[in-house]
Amino acid sequence: MSVSLTMTETQYAGLAAHLFPSDGNEAVAIALCGRAASAERHRLIVRKVELVPYEACSVRRPDRVTWPTDLLVPLLEEASRYKLALVKLHGHTGYDRFSEVDDRSDRALFTSVYAWTDTSAPHGSAILMRDGRVFGRTVAEDGAFTDFAHTTIVGDNIERYGGHASSAHIPEFGRRVAQSFGAGTFQKLRELKIGVVGCSGTGSVVVEQLARNCIGQLVLVDPDHVEEKNLNRVLNATIEDARSRVNKTHLAQRTIEAMGLGTKVKAFPRDLFDVAVVRELASCDVLFGCMDTVDGRFLLNKLATFYAIPYLDLGVKIEADGRGGVDQVCGSVHYLKPGGSSLLSRHTFTMEQVRSAGLRRTDPKHFADLLEQGYIHGVTEDRPAVIQLNAMIASYAVNELLARLHPYRSAPNGDFAVTRVSLSHGFVAHERDGDACPVLVRHVGRGDVNPLLDWAELS
Repeated sequence: MSVSLTMTETQYAGLAAHLFPSDGNEAVAIALCGRAASAERHRLIVRKVELVPYEACSVRRPDRVTWPTDLLVPLLEEASRYKLALVKLHGHTGYDRFSEVDDRSDRALFTSVYAWTDTSAPHGSAILMRDGRVFGRTVAEDGAFTDFAHTTIVGDNIERYGGHASSAHIPEFGRRVAQSFGAGTFQKLRELKIGVVGCSGTGSVVVEQLARNCIGQLVLVDPDHVEEKNLNRVLNATIEDARSRVNKTHLAQRTIEAMGLGTKVKAFPRDLFDVAVVRELASCDVLFGCMDTVDGRFLLNKLATFYAIPYLDLGVKIEADGRGGVDQVCGSVHYLKPGGSSLLSRHTFTMEQVRSAGLRRTDPKHFADLLEQGYIHGVTEDRPAVIQLNAMIASYAVNELLARLHPYRSAPNGDFAVTRVSLSHGFVAHERDGDACPVLVRHVGRGDVNPLLDWAELS
Protein backbone atom coordinates (compact mmCIF):
# COMPACT_ATOMS: atom_id res chain seq x y z
CA MET A 1 0.00 0.00 0.00
CA SER A 2 1.38 3.39 -1.02
CA VAL A 3 0.82 6.48 1.12
CA SER A 4 0.64 10.01 -0.27
CA LEU A 5 0.03 13.52 1.03
CA THR A 6 -2.26 16.12 -0.58
CA MET A 7 -2.85 19.76 0.34
CA THR A 8 -4.42 22.80 -1.26
CA GLU A 9 -2.41 25.73 -2.62
CA THR A 10 -3.78 27.93 0.19
CA GLN A 11 -2.62 25.49 2.86
CA TYR A 12 0.77 25.22 1.19
CA ALA A 13 1.20 29.00 1.00
CA GLY A 14 0.44 29.34 4.72
CA LEU A 15 2.93 26.60 5.58
CA ALA A 16 5.67 28.07 3.40
CA ALA A 17 5.27 31.53 4.96
CA HIS A 18 5.53 30.09 8.48
CA LEU A 19 8.30 27.57 7.88
CA PHE A 20 10.63 30.05 6.15
CA PRO A 21 10.58 33.17 8.35
CA SER A 22 12.84 36.15 7.78
CA ASP A 23 15.19 35.19 10.64
CA GLY A 24 16.29 32.05 8.73
CA ASN A 25 15.65 29.68 11.65
CA GLU A 26 13.67 26.48 11.51
CA ALA A 27 9.99 26.32 12.45
CA VAL A 28 7.34 23.64 12.85
CA ALA A 29 3.71 23.08 11.88
CA ILE A 30 1.25 20.25 12.43
CA ALA A 31 -1.35 19.13 9.92
CA LEU A 32 -4.42 17.10 10.77
CA CYS A 33 -5.38 15.06 7.72
CA GLY A 34 -8.44 13.22 6.54
CA ARG A 35 -7.91 9.82 5.02
CA ALA A 36 -8.88 8.07 1.80
CA ALA A 37 -8.14 4.48 2.70
CA SER A 38 -8.10 1.64 0.19
CA ALA A 39 -6.22 -1.61 -0.25
CA GLU A 40 -3.78 -0.12 -2.79
CA ARG A 41 -3.52 3.53 -1.70
CA HIS A 42 -3.81 5.51 1.49
CA ARG A 43 -4.17 9.22 0.82
CA LEU A 44 -3.55 11.73 3.62
CA ILE A 45 -5.48 14.93 2.85
CA VAL A 46 -4.68 18.06 4.84
CA ARG A 47 -7.74 19.18 6.75
CA LYS A 48 -6.34 21.66 9.26
CA VAL A 49 -2.94 23.29 9.79
CA GLU A 50 -1.70 24.34 13.23
CA LEU A 51 1.37 26.61 13.16
CA VAL A 52 3.62 26.18 16.18
CA PRO A 53 4.36 29.75 17.43
CA TYR A 54 7.98 30.79 17.11
CA GLU A 55 8.03 32.07 20.68
CA ALA A 56 6.85 28.69 22.00
CA CYS A 57 10.02 26.98 20.72
CA SER A 58 12.88 26.66 23.20
CA VAL A 59 15.45 26.29 20.40
CA ARG A 60 15.31 27.78 16.92
CA ARG A 61 18.42 27.63 14.76
CA PRO A 62 18.95 27.31 11.00
CA ASP A 63 19.45 23.55 11.44
CA ARG A 64 17.34 22.70 14.49
CA VAL A 65 14.11 23.46 16.27
CA THR A 66 12.83 22.27 19.65
CA TRP A 67 9.18 22.78 20.47
CA PRO A 68 6.82 21.81 23.32
CA THR A 69 4.86 18.70 22.41
CA ASP A 70 2.13 19.51 24.93
CA LEU A 71 0.76 21.74 22.16
CA LEU A 72 -0.26 18.49 20.49
CA VAL A 73 -2.78 17.44 23.14
CA PRO A 74 -5.88 19.13 21.64
CA LEU A 75 -4.81 18.05 18.15
CA LEU A 76 -4.38 14.44 19.24
CA GLU A 77 -7.80 14.51 20.87
CA GLU A 78 -9.29 15.77 17.60
CA ALA A 79 -7.35 13.20 15.57
CA SER A 80 -8.59 10.41 17.82
CA ARG A 81 -12.19 11.61 17.75
CA TYR A 82 -12.41 11.95 13.94
CA LYS A 83 -9.87 9.27 12.93
CA LEU A 84 -7.55 11.84 11.39
CA ALA A 85 -3.85 11.47 10.62
CA LEU A 86 -1.19 13.72 12.09
CA VAL A 87 1.65 14.98 9.91
CA LYS A 88 4.54 17.03 11.31
CA LEU A 89 6.07 19.55 8.89
CA HIS A 90 9.20 21.65 9.01
CA GLY A 91 11.41 23.43 6.49
CA HIS A 92 14.90 22.79 5.11
CA THR A 93 17.19 24.97 3.05
CA GLY A 94 19.59 23.08 0.79
CA TYR A 95 19.58 19.82 2.79
CA ASP A 96 17.05 17.73 0.82
CA ARG A 97 16.60 14.77 3.15
CA PHE A 98 15.66 13.95 6.71
CA SER A 99 18.54 14.40 9.16
CA GLU A 100 19.56 12.05 11.97
CA VAL A 101 18.03 14.55 14.38
CA ASP A 102 14.78 14.34 12.40
CA ASP A 103 14.90 10.54 12.62
CA ARG A 104 15.27 10.54 16.41
CA SER A 105 12.63 13.18 17.02
CA ASP A 106 10.12 11.52 14.66
CA ARG A 107 10.50 8.14 16.33
CA ALA A 108 10.05 9.66 19.77
CA LEU A 109 7.05 11.77 18.72
CA PHE A 110 5.08 9.21 16.76
CA THR A 111 5.34 6.50 19.42
CA SER A 112 3.14 8.80 21.51
CA VAL A 113 0.91 9.72 18.55
CA TYR A 114 0.02 6.06 17.87
CA ALA A 115 -0.60 5.38 21.56
CA TRP A 116 -2.90 8.40 21.85
CA THR A 117 -4.91 7.84 18.66
CA ASP A 118 -5.11 4.08 19.18
CA THR A 119 -4.89 3.25 15.48
CA SER A 120 -2.48 1.46 13.18
CA ALA A 121 -3.43 3.73 10.26
CA PRO A 122 -0.38 5.75 9.11
CA HIS A 123 0.81 9.12 10.38
CA GLY A 124 3.73 10.99 8.87
CA SER A 125 6.38 13.66 8.71
CA ALA A 126 7.15 16.02 5.83
CA ILE A 127 9.70 18.63 4.79
CA LEU A 128 9.15 21.74 2.70
CA MET A 129 12.20 22.91 0.80
CA ARG A 130 12.87 26.58 0.24
CA ASP A 131 12.85 25.91 -3.53
CA GLY A 132 9.21 24.77 -3.26
CA ARG A 133 9.54 20.99 -3.23
CA VAL A 134 7.80 18.82 -0.65
CA PHE A 135 8.64 15.28 0.40
CA GLY A 136 7.73 13.12 3.35
CA ARG A 137 7.40 9.72 4.91
CA THR A 138 5.21 7.64 7.14
CA VAL A 139 6.48 6.79 10.59
CA ALA A 140 5.25 3.37 11.73
CA GLU A 141 4.48 2.33 15.30
CA ASP A 142 7.81 0.53 15.46
CA GLY A 143 9.68 3.59 14.18
CA ALA A 144 10.17 2.34 10.61
CA PHE A 145 10.15 4.96 7.85
CA THR A 146 8.55 4.62 4.42
CA ASP A 147 8.69 7.43 1.85
CA PHE A 148 5.46 8.97 0.64
CA ALA A 149 4.71 7.81 -2.89
CA HIS A 150 4.23 11.47 -3.78
CA THR A 151 3.04 14.79 -2.40
CA THR A 152 0.50 16.85 -4.35
CA ILE A 153 -0.44 20.52 -4.07
CA VAL A 154 -3.79 21.24 -5.72
CA GLY A 155 -4.62 24.75 -6.87
CA ASP A 156 -4.61 26.65 -10.14
CA ASN A 157 -1.65 24.39 -10.96
CA ILE A 158 -1.29 20.74 -9.92
CA GLU A 159 2.16 20.37 -8.38
CA ARG A 160 3.29 16.81 -7.78
CA TYR A 161 6.54 15.83 -6.08
CA GLY A 162 8.00 12.36 -5.76
CA GLY A 163 7.37 9.35 -7.94
CA HIS A 164 9.77 8.08 -10.53
CA ALA A 165 12.59 10.12 -11.95
CA SER A 166 12.00 11.87 -15.27
CA SER A 167 14.95 9.99 -16.73
CA ALA A 168 13.00 6.71 -16.68
CA HIS A 169 12.68 4.91 -20.00
CA ILE A 170 10.04 6.39 -22.31
CA PRO A 171 8.51 3.90 -24.76
CA GLU A 172 8.30 4.79 -28.43
CA PHE A 173 4.54 5.41 -28.26
CA GLY A 174 5.10 7.97 -25.50
CA ARG A 175 7.87 9.99 -27.15
CA ARG A 176 5.54 12.49 -28.84
CA VAL A 177 3.83 13.20 -25.51
CA ALA A 178 7.22 13.68 -23.83
CA GLN A 179 8.41 15.94 -26.67
CA SER A 180 5.31 18.13 -26.33
CA PHE A 181 5.18 18.45 -22.55
CA GLY A 182 8.53 17.21 -21.28
CA ALA A 183 9.74 13.90 -19.89
CA GLY A 184 8.80 14.94 -16.35
CA THR A 185 5.20 15.59 -17.33
CA PHE A 186 5.07 12.31 -19.22
CA GLN A 187 6.13 10.45 -16.08
CA LYS A 188 3.49 12.32 -14.07
CA LEU A 189 0.86 11.24 -16.58
CA ARG A 190 2.14 7.67 -16.35
CA GLU A 191 1.65 7.69 -12.57
CA LEU A 192 -1.76 9.38 -12.46
CA LYS A 193 -4.96 7.61 -11.52
CA ILE A 194 -7.89 9.44 -13.12
CA GLY A 195 -11.59 8.86 -12.62
CA VAL A 196 -14.04 9.51 -15.46
CA VAL A 197 -17.73 9.50 -14.57
CA GLY A 198 -19.86 9.17 -17.69
CA CYS A 199 -18.51 7.30 -20.73
CA SER A 200 -20.94 8.42 -23.40
CA GLY A 201 -20.65 11.49 -25.67
CA THR A 202 -17.97 13.65 -24.04
CA GLY A 203 -16.78 10.88 -21.72
CA SER A 204 -15.81 8.44 -24.46
CA VAL A 205 -13.66 11.13 -26.11
CA VAL A 206 -12.05 12.12 -22.79
CA VAL A 207 -11.22 8.47 -22.09
CA GLU A 208 -9.74 7.99 -25.56
CA GLN A 209 -7.53 11.08 -25.25
CA LEU A 210 -6.36 10.23 -21.73
CA ALA A 211 -5.40 6.73 -22.82
CA ARG A 212 -3.56 8.08 -25.88
CA ASN A 213 -1.67 10.39 -23.51
CA CYS A 214 -0.50 7.31 -21.60
CA ILE A 215 -2.32 7.89 -18.30
CA GLY A 216 -1.32 5.20 -15.82
CA GLN A 217 -4.75 4.14 -14.61
CA LEU A 218 -8.36 5.02 -15.43
CA VAL A 219 -11.41 4.41 -13.26
CA LEU A 220 -14.50 4.43 -15.48
CA VAL A 221 -18.03 4.81 -14.12
CA ASP A 222 -21.27 4.53 -16.10
CA PRO A 223 -24.27 2.25 -15.50
CA ASP A 224 -25.65 2.57 -19.03
CA HIS A 225 -25.26 0.28 -22.01
CA VAL A 226 -24.73 1.22 -25.65
CA GLU A 227 -27.92 1.99 -27.59
CA GLU A 228 -28.46 2.78 -31.25
CA LYS A 229 -29.12 6.42 -30.38
CA ASN A 230 -25.54 6.60 -28.97
CA LEU A 231 -23.78 5.41 -32.12
CA ASN A 232 -23.38 8.91 -33.57
CA ARG A 233 -21.27 10.09 -30.65
CA VAL A 234 -19.78 7.25 -28.53
CA LEU A 235 -16.31 6.46 -29.84
CA ASN A 236 -15.63 2.88 -30.95
CA ALA A 237 -19.28 1.81 -30.47
CA THR A 238 -20.77 -0.46 -33.12
CA ILE A 239 -24.24 -1.59 -34.05
CA GLU A 240 -23.35 -5.00 -32.61
CA ASP A 241 -22.49 -3.35 -29.26
CA ALA A 242 -25.93 -1.75 -29.24
CA ARG A 243 -27.66 -5.02 -30.06
CA SER A 244 -25.63 -6.82 -27.39
CA ARG A 245 -26.28 -4.02 -24.84
CA VAL A 246 -22.57 -3.70 -24.01
CA ASN A 247 -21.96 -1.51 -20.99
CA LYS A 248 -20.19 1.74 -21.91
CA THR A 249 -17.38 1.23 -19.39
CA HIS A 250 -16.71 -2.25 -20.78
CA LEU A 251 -16.64 -0.83 -24.31
CA ALA A 252 -14.05 1.73 -23.23
CA GLN A 253 -12.05 -0.89 -21.33
CA ARG A 254 -12.00 -3.16 -24.38
CA THR A 255 -10.77 -0.29 -26.55
CA ILE A 256 -8.02 0.83 -24.15
CA GLU A 257 -6.70 -2.68 -23.61
CA ALA A 258 -6.59 -3.20 -27.39
CA MET A 259 -4.40 -0.07 -27.71
CA GLY A 260 -1.64 -1.79 -25.74
CA LEU A 261 -0.24 1.46 -24.32
CA GLY A 262 -0.13 0.20 -20.75
CA THR A 263 -3.07 2.10 -19.26
CA LYS A 264 -4.78 0.02 -16.59
CA VAL A 265 -8.58 0.21 -16.37
CA LYS A 266 -11.06 -0.38 -13.59
CA ALA A 267 -14.59 -0.47 -14.99
CA PHE A 268 -17.59 0.21 -12.77
CA PRO A 269 -20.84 -0.43 -14.67
CA ARG A 270 -22.71 1.14 -11.76
CA ASP A 271 -24.33 4.36 -10.70
CA LEU A 272 -22.18 7.08 -9.14
CA PHE A 273 -24.36 6.80 -6.02
CA ASP A 274 -22.67 3.58 -4.95
CA VAL A 275 -20.38 3.28 -1.94
CA ALA A 276 -17.79 1.18 -3.79
CA VAL A 277 -17.69 3.71 -6.64
CA VAL A 278 -17.26 6.69 -4.31
CA ARG A 279 -14.45 4.95 -2.42
CA GLU A 280 -12.63 4.11 -5.66
CA LEU A 281 -12.96 7.66 -6.99
CA ALA A 282 -11.66 8.99 -3.66
CA SER A 283 -8.35 7.25 -4.37
CA CYS A 284 -7.92 9.09 -7.71
CA ASP A 285 -5.60 12.00 -8.45
CA VAL A 286 -7.94 13.80 -10.88
CA LEU A 287 -11.66 13.54 -11.68
CA PHE A 288 -13.56 14.21 -14.90
CA GLY A 289 -17.33 14.59 -14.75
CA CYS A 290 -19.05 13.93 -18.09
CA MET A 291 -22.63 13.78 -16.84
CA ASP A 292 -25.78 15.73 -17.48
CA THR A 293 -27.47 14.88 -14.15
CA VAL A 294 -27.46 17.72 -11.65
CA ASP A 295 -27.33 15.55 -8.51
CA GLY A 296 -24.43 13.54 -9.97
CA ARG A 297 -22.44 16.67 -10.75
CA PHE A 298 -23.05 18.02 -7.25
CA LEU A 299 -22.00 14.74 -5.63
CA LEU A 300 -18.80 14.64 -7.68
CA ASN A 301 -18.03 18.26 -6.75
CA LYS A 302 -18.58 17.36 -3.09
CA LEU A 303 -16.42 14.25 -3.36
CA ALA A 304 -13.61 16.27 -4.93
CA THR A 305 -13.84 18.72 -2.01
CA PHE A 306 -13.81 16.09 0.76
CA TYR A 307 -10.78 14.42 -0.82
CA ALA A 308 -8.99 17.50 -2.27
CA ILE A 309 -9.04 16.24 -5.85
CA PRO A 310 -8.97 18.56 -8.89
CA TYR A 311 -12.21 18.15 -10.79
CA LEU A 312 -13.00 18.96 -14.42
CA ASP A 313 -16.70 19.23 -15.21
CA LEU A 314 -17.86 19.10 -18.85
CA GLY A 315 -21.18 20.26 -20.20
CA VAL A 316 -22.61 20.52 -23.72
CA LYS A 317 -25.91 21.91 -24.93
CA ILE A 318 -27.71 21.99 -28.25
CA GLU A 319 -31.03 23.76 -28.13
CA ALA A 320 -33.29 22.89 -31.06
CA ASP A 321 -36.01 25.31 -32.13
CA GLY A 322 -38.54 22.52 -32.76
CA ARG A 323 -38.72 23.28 -36.48
CA GLY A 324 -35.64 21.43 -37.64
CA GLY A 325 -33.27 24.27 -36.75
CA VAL A 326 -30.96 25.10 -33.84
CA ASP A 327 -31.11 28.08 -31.50
CA GLN A 328 -27.85 27.49 -29.63
CA VAL A 329 -24.81 25.18 -29.73
CA CYS A 330 -22.47 25.60 -26.78
CA GLY A 331 -20.39 23.87 -24.14
CA SER A 332 -18.31 24.55 -21.05
CA VAL A 333 -15.39 23.19 -19.06
CA HIS A 334 -15.18 24.00 -15.34
CA TYR A 335 -11.91 23.47 -13.48
CA LEU A 336 -12.72 23.16 -9.79
CA LYS A 337 -10.08 23.20 -7.07
CA PRO A 338 -10.73 22.27 -3.43
CA GLY A 339 -11.43 25.37 -1.34
CA GLY A 340 -12.41 27.43 -4.39
CA SER A 341 -15.78 28.11 -5.95
CA SER A 342 -18.09 25.25 -6.90
CA LEU A 343 -20.62 24.44 -9.58
CA LEU A 344 -23.22 25.57 -7.05
CA SER A 345 -21.61 28.94 -6.28
CA ARG A 346 -20.96 29.45 -10.01
CA HIS A 347 -24.76 29.17 -10.45
CA THR A 348 -24.51 26.17 -12.75
CA PHE A 349 -27.49 24.76 -10.86
CA THR A 350 -29.41 25.32 -7.63
CA MET A 351 -29.94 23.11 -4.60
CA GLU A 352 -33.61 22.86 -5.61
CA GLN A 353 -32.49 21.31 -8.90
CA VAL A 354 -30.16 18.94 -7.01
CA ARG A 355 -33.02 17.78 -4.80
CA SER A 356 -35.35 17.44 -7.79
CA ALA A 357 -32.82 15.38 -9.72
CA GLY A 358 -32.27 13.14 -6.70
CA LEU A 359 -35.98 12.54 -6.37
CA ARG A 360 -36.23 11.80 -10.10
CA ARG A 361 -33.54 9.15 -9.70
CA THR A 362 -34.71 7.54 -6.46
CA ASP A 363 -38.49 7.87 -6.68
CA PRO A 364 -39.54 8.56 -10.29
CA LYS A 365 -43.27 8.06 -9.61
CA HIS A 366 -43.33 10.64 -6.83
CA PHE A 367 -41.20 12.94 -8.99
CA ALA A 368 -43.68 12.66 -11.87
CA ASP A 369 -46.57 13.49 -9.52
CA LEU A 370 -44.83 16.60 -8.19
CA LEU A 371 -43.80 17.66 -11.69
CA GLU A 372 -47.38 17.38 -12.89
CA GLN A 373 -48.61 19.37 -9.89
CA GLY A 374 -46.13 22.16 -10.64
CA TYR A 375 -44.02 21.70 -7.50
CA ILE A 376 -40.80 21.01 -9.44
CA HIS A 377 -39.24 23.43 -11.87
CA GLY A 378 -36.03 23.78 -13.87
CA VAL A 379 -35.56 20.09 -14.73
CA THR A 380 -33.97 19.61 -18.14
CA GLU A 381 -34.88 16.89 -20.59
CA ASP A 382 -32.56 15.07 -22.99
CA ARG A 383 -31.21 17.31 -25.73
CA PRO A 384 -29.72 16.29 -29.06
CA ALA A 385 -25.95 15.80 -29.06
CA VAL A 386 -23.39 15.31 -31.80
CA ILE A 387 -19.82 14.04 -31.81
CA GLN A 388 -18.11 17.18 -33.12
CA LEU A 389 -19.33 19.34 -30.21
CA ASN A 390 -18.62 16.60 -27.67
CA ALA A 391 -15.13 16.05 -29.07
CA MET A 392 -14.31 19.76 -28.98
CA ILE A 393 -15.38 20.16 -25.35
CA ALA A 394 -13.57 16.95 -24.38
CA SER A 395 -10.38 18.28 -26.02
CA TYR A 396 -10.66 21.55 -24.12
CA ALA A 397 -10.97 19.56 -20.88
CA VAL A 398 -7.97 17.28 -21.51
CA ASN A 399 -5.86 20.26 -22.56
CA GLU A 400 -6.96 21.98 -19.35
CA LEU A 401 -5.57 19.10 -17.31
CA LEU A 402 -2.29 19.24 -19.24
CA ALA A 403 -2.06 22.99 -18.66
CA ARG A 404 -2.45 22.48 -14.91
CA LEU A 405 0.26 19.79 -14.83
CA HIS A 406 2.60 21.60 -17.22
CA PRO A 407 1.69 25.33 -17.37
CA TYR A 408 2.24 26.25 -21.00
CA ARG A 409 -0.07 29.23 -21.46
CA SER A 410 1.16 32.81 -21.60
CA ALA A 411 -1.48 33.79 -19.03
CA PRO A 412 -1.70 32.24 -15.53
CA ASN A 413 -3.95 29.25 -15.05
CA GLY A 414 -6.05 31.23 -12.59
CA ASP A 415 -7.57 33.03 -15.58
CA PHE A 416 -9.08 29.78 -16.91
CA ALA A 417 -11.37 28.46 -14.17
CA VAL A 418 -14.20 28.32 -16.70
CA THR A 419 -14.01 27.98 -20.48
CA ARG A 420 -17.22 28.64 -22.41
CA VAL A 421 -17.55 27.87 -26.12
CA SER A 422 -20.43 28.83 -28.40
CA LEU A 423 -20.42 27.56 -31.96
CA SER A 424 -23.69 29.29 -32.76
CA HIS A 425 -22.48 32.67 -31.50
CA GLY A 426 -18.82 32.24 -32.46
CA PHE A 427 -16.88 32.86 -29.25
CA VAL A 428 -14.58 31.28 -26.68
CA ALA A 429 -14.61 32.99 -23.29
CA HIS A 430 -12.66 32.37 -20.08
CA GLU A 431 -13.51 33.25 -16.48
CA ARG A 432 -11.51 33.41 -13.26
CA ASP A 433 -12.43 31.49 -10.13
CA GLY A 434 -14.91 33.13 -7.77
CA ASP A 435 -15.08 33.23 -3.99
CA ALA A 436 -14.91 30.02 -1.99
CA CYS A 437 -18.20 28.13 -2.05
CA PRO A 438 -19.86 28.68 1.35
CA VAL A 439 -21.59 25.28 1.13
CA LEU A 440 -18.51 23.17 0.33
CA VAL A 441 -15.46 25.00 1.67
CA ARG A 442 -15.94 23.69 5.21
CA HIS A 443 -15.58 20.12 3.93
CA VAL A 444 -12.08 20.43 2.40
CA GLY A 445 -9.87 17.55 3.47
CA ARG A 446 -12.39 15.67 5.61
CA GLY A 447 -11.79 12.43 3.72
CA ASP A 448 -13.51 9.27 4.90
CA VAL A 449 -16.50 9.94 7.13
CA ASN A 450 -19.64 7.95 7.92
CA PRO A 451 -21.84 8.26 5.95
CA LEU A 452 -19.56 9.00 3.04
CA LEU A 453 -19.64 12.69 2.06
CA ASP A 454 -22.29 13.25 4.78
CA TRP A 455 -24.70 11.89 2.17
CA ALA A 456 -27.37 9.72 3.81
CA GLU A 457 -27.87 7.67 0.65
CA LEU A 458 -24.26 6.45 0.95
CA SER A 459 -24.61 5.17 4.52
